[in-house]
Amino acid sequence: MLNQKDILETQAMIEKQHLDIRTITMGISLLDCCDPDLRRCCDKIYKKITRLAKNLVSVGNDIEAEFGIPIVNKRISVTPIALVAGSCDAESYVEIAKTLDAAAKTCGVNFIGGFSALVQKGATTGDWKLIRSIPEAMAATERVCASVNIGSTKAGLNMDAVAEMGRIIKRTAELTAGDGCMGCAKVVVFANAVEDNPFMAGAFHGVGEPECVLNVGVSGPGVVHHALQQVKGQPFDVVAETIKKTAFQVTRMGQLVGVEASHRLGVPFGIVDLSLAPTPAVGDSVARILEEMGLEVCGTHGTTAALALLNGDEDAAILEDAGDADFDLKAVDSAKTAEFNDAVIQLLSDAGVTNEWKNHTDVEPFLYATAIK
Repeated sequence: MLNQKDILETQAMIEKQHLDIRTITMGISLLDCCDPDLRRCCDKIYKKITRLAKNLVSVGNDIEAEFGIPIVNKRISVTPIALVAGSCDAESYVEIAKTLDAAAKTCGVNFIGGFSALVQKGATTGDWKLIRSIPEAMAATERVCASVNIGSTKAGLNMDAVAEMGRIIKRTAELTAGDGCMGCAKVVVFANAVEDNPFMAGAFHGVGEPECVLNVGVSGPGVVHHALQQVKGQPFDVVAETIKKTAFQVTRMGQLVGVEASHRLGVPFGIVDLSLAPTPAVGDSVARILEEMGLEVCGTHGTTAALALLNGDEDAAILEDAGDADFDLKAVDSAKTAEFNDAVIQLLSDAGVTNEWKNHTDVEPFLYATAIK
């Protein structure tokens, strides 16, 4: 049962601690758009996206105005295009990328994700065609995001794909050099990809998902930082419990927006994704959260274990330096539920990380922290 204290806390989170709905993302299945003819395939894709997502932006704006909750982005994710275009008689999928871009602009969304291939265990002919289309596709579009899953815990790494993606990223940077290499900012190479990720640039609509679904992404590093300041110096079990309670409060707001948006759009509600995605704003830094948890500086010994506590991944903590005697790995294990889905440490968007980077010549610890998810 909500009380006045809960309401005031949520209001403070929004006004003073940078809490926002980072994105509402509509996932759309394009499996019924497959066609041997590339032009017909593009037409089907455009019509389906614009039909289902035509009201996404207006509904998001209405909810933002009515509830007073900032909704930063409205986005679309689609079935991995390598699956949809696999039957097309075409050597390049750039035209499909242009169609996705046109549909995104018509709907008014910020980004559309799903120019993707899943090659963790092996790649089909369609997968390779898509991968090799990425540089030109990123150069020819504004709102399309690409992603390639190159590995998984079960299957290992597809080293052929790893090598090819190195060349693809280099070529993408060359083709978008006049735009600050922005094409690379819209490409994700990852492992253990999930099917219902609402965050760009790695979002795609999984084959096990419904025809259409609405997912919500919530972010609030400032909220967690503020909460941890209240328990400074407390044992780690208290820190873990504080993170868990904060996650619940943030989730409640995300679910409110997600349920209301899905009701108005007439599509099922999917998930609330809690990811600590930083921004350059003061007080919105994941690095500062880690330091509030007890690290002397982000990137030092204990960074991996602290990230593991936020992510609920005790296996990552075991990788931490054995000489880090001040960190109790049992606390991480007991705090598995005190997790955010993902704590994103980005060198360019996290003010706390960039400040530390300026003071240190060795960037390797920060790059390593970026890889822990």
